[in-house]
Amino acid sequence: MSDLVILESPSKAKTVKKYLGAGYDVIASTGHIIDLPKSKLGVDIEHDFQPQYVNMKDKSEVIKDLKKHAKSCGTIYLATDPDREGEAIAWHLSHLLNISENAPVRVTFNEITKSGVQYGMSHPRTIDHDVVDAQQARRVLDRIVGYKLSPFLWKKVRRGLSAGRVQSVAVRLIVDRENEIREFVSQEYWTVDAKFIAASSKRAFSAKLAEVNGQKAQIADKAQADAILARLENADFIVTNLKRSQRKKQPAPPFTTSTLQQEASRRLSFQARRTMKAAQELYEGVDVEGMGAVGLITYMRTDSLRISDEAKAAAAELIKELYGAEYLPEKPRTYRTRSNAQDAHEAIRPTTVSLTPEKVKSSLTSDQYKLYKLIWERFMASQMQNAVMDTVSVDIAAADCLFKASGYSVRFDGFTRLYEETKENDDEQSGALPKIEKGEKLKPKEVLGNQHFTQPPARYNEASLIKALEENGIGRPSTYAPTISTILDRHYVERETGNQLRPTSLGEVITELLKEHFNNIVDVKFTAKMESDLDDIEKGTKNWVDTLKKFSGGLAASLDKAEQDMEGKRVKVPDEPTDIVCELCGKPMVIKIGPYGKFLGCSGFPECKNTKKIVTETKGSCPRCGRKMLAKKSKKGKPFYGCENYQTCNFMTWDLPIEEKCPQCGASLFKKTGKLGKIYCAKEGCGYERPLDKKDNNDEG
Repeated sequence: MSDLVILESPSKAKTVKKYLGAGYDVIASTGHIIDLPKSKLGVDIEHDFQPQYVNMKDKSEVIKDLKKHAKSCGTIYLATDPDREGEAIAWHLSHLLNISENAPVRVTFNEITKSGVQYGMSHPRTIDHDVVDAQQARRVLDRIVGYKLSPFLWKKVRRGLSAGRVQSVAVRLIVDRENEIREFVSQEYWTVDAKFIAASSKRAFSAKLAEVNGQKAQIADKAQADAILARLENADFIVTNLKRSQRKKQPAPPFTTSTLQQEASRRLSFQARRTMKAAQELYEGVDVEGMGAVGLITYMRTDSLRISDEAKAAAAELIKELYGAEYLPEKPRTYRTRSNAQDAHEAIRPTTVSLTPEKVKSSLTSDQYKLYKLIWERFMASQMQNAVMDTVSVDIAAADCLFKASGYSVRFDGFTRLYEETKENDDEQSGALPKIEKGEKLKPKEVLGNQHFTQPPARYNEASLIKALEENGIGRPSTYAPTISTILDRHYVERETGNQLRPTSLGEVITELLKEHFNNIVDVKFTAKMESDLDDIEKGTKNWVDTLKKFSGGLAASLDKAEQDMEGKRVKVPDEPTDIVCELCGKPMVIKIGPYGKFLGCSGFPECKNTKKIVTETKGSCPRCGRKMLAKKSKKGKPFYGCENYQTCNFMTWDLPIEEKCPQCGASLFKKTGKLGKIYCAKEGCGYERPLDKKDNNDEG
């Protein structure tokens, strides 16, 4: 009689089955099988918040199959994911299949490799009820917030809206940033920038004015800049100080869930959901040519920076082989995990470092390969030697003004030979200064005053929002991707050019309403405290029922007061005016936000009920019929472009129509991005194309 191993994912089950072999039957629960009911609150608030769990309707066949396998097997092992959700699923499975909660049948796999699976199977334990309680507290907490606040929003704004413990705070961060941008008052300032030529070189180098009369240079306007330029006009520029030193640059630590999502957003332009999908596939196992199903990375939901000694040793051996012993530090690197991080799993790393990205490329999808390459390079670089820079800083004096210049050259590339972390607004300039001597007189090639204006804070993008959520202790690594998807799907936030996140009028109205009447729900510190309480429940230092009682009482009081304060009142979501005229009544059309996104509606509503889709025209025209090309979105939100005359001309493309015309036939050209990027003509029989150049990156449809 075979033992039964139950996992969550069918693809992971396939990989694990390969390693366990005969004597084991391996099946998947396909995620949760038991949950709170969808039709009602499903929580007995009066009796210690007892959840009223039900079998999920769409899992009836899975449940039937699980029970069938359970009847004809030996020991049942519960090998669901090694996190809170996985522990809760294991607990639900134990009830469904009549397994004693005290039976040592809970196994976890940090990596889906032969050694990882064998280690997990040889170390079974009982279900961790503290972890289950933390998951239950989170689930009940989110259910209470959703089921209590959403009806209030329906009554006071419109039906179909929702509030959430994490999503509402994420929207607030975006709304607050938008308000900062609106309130920002730009200030003019000037800099004086120079280019000098040393006696030893014909190449000019740059320097900036740092001090005037011994004080920090602060130039408010053109008049002040011109006055400084006038005093420098015939001055001698003398090198008064010269400092040479070395600077060591350390590699970034291996990835956590948060940093993986941030770096994939910056470097690969992956949305968080896309990153986690590819990471899940790499963890669960892919068919590698000549090896079968292999889990290529460790568990991808983690905020720990811990690395096993075996993985460090394997990385050191490969670094020595590929790059030489000089690329190894004196001892293996250890990175300190944040104090409030979960340390149950290692950082995200390749399970087998010898499987380089190029070795497995042919077996991976494009997304899997790009992400695996990123993870492999980041981990390997994290175990490599520092980069060493030779730095030079120079002080140049003239007419009681002091200019400063600095530069560096790479003495030893170290980890940067393989990988270097990308950073927001990274403006560090590389370049060595020419040979300069102290006391040397420099020739000024140009000394200019340059006008600038202070800039408002940037809108969040996915990477910076995830960073803000993590730094403020909001949510867990597993929640960032679904949170961003939720606030976009519900049209509280929309993506702007450059992947910026901007609140919609609906998102702003809901946020202001929640801030006024339920401030704790959208308060960053309060939400972080709730997340900390969940961590304490998992550690066994707090009781989950007591935590929920404290929260629920405050919410109920806020809800009663809000109902009284807003009795008979409704909040209108402001419409966005347009210059489009309604063809039925002649009144201007406005942009409204409905359950399915933005649309055009007549400002004369309800007398005139005319509505229409929002059409975005591109600068290009259809290569078949010459009509306008419209920007559209697929059901999954992917942009594409189609002819406006779609009834008779069905031309569509994923490539951007641009304003530039074909030099051969005069039709609009199209821009294809990616590795095979090009500008090309889509008119049948033409065939014109050329490679992308720098100016093409600025093209918009």
